[in-house]
Amino acid sequence: MRKHIIWHEGKVKKEDREKLLGQKGVVIWLTGLSGAGKSTIAHELEWRLLEMGKLAYVLDGDNIRHGLNSDLGFSPEDRKENIRRISEVAKLFADAGIITITAFISPYKEDRKRARSLLAEGEFIEVYVKCPLEVLIKRDPKGLYKKALAGEIKEFTGISAPYEEPEDPEIILETDKETVEESVEKILNYLKERGVI
Repeated sequence: MRKHIIWHEGKVKKEDREKLLGQKGVVIWLTGLSGAGKSTIAHELEWRLLEMGKLAYVLDGDNIRHGLNSDLGFSPEDRKENIRRISEVAKLFADAGIITITAFISPYKEDRKRARSLLAEGEFIEVYVKCPLEVLIKRDPKGLYKKALAGEIKEFTGISAPYEEPEDPEIILETDKETVEESVEKILNYLKERGVI
């Protein structure tokens, strides 16, 4: 079916868009358990980049499930498809020269590896938003851990579904030990050191 579909190259290249924007198009992939701080950090990072005159956009797990991925549940197969789709979208955003920040639990190493494989070397920045499970259970801002522990939520990552920790992420944020501002600063420093911004 796809053999007659051909990728069309335009006259404008990624490098042209990056030059116009004064930044590199990358994907900053925040992964970690529910409640670890992915969305909070992602949105604060987006705001800080905007203040610096940089174009960034957050692709947030919950928000994407309201639209693009509203047809998906939380089975292992649906989780894989959720991440596959968002990986493709993130790649397009990065190609547009945008600093793309994703905030997804993305529990499977294989799916994160596939997302990385879509981008050139250095364009995929895996950020492990790390926080001990016992701290997350105490925090539980949405009451999800309480429900999962009571068996009211099936396939809940970290309780009744697995989370495979990143083996070699570019950045580790320990949100039980550092503030949101400190976490964001770590990412910004990394982006500056690598010439992304």
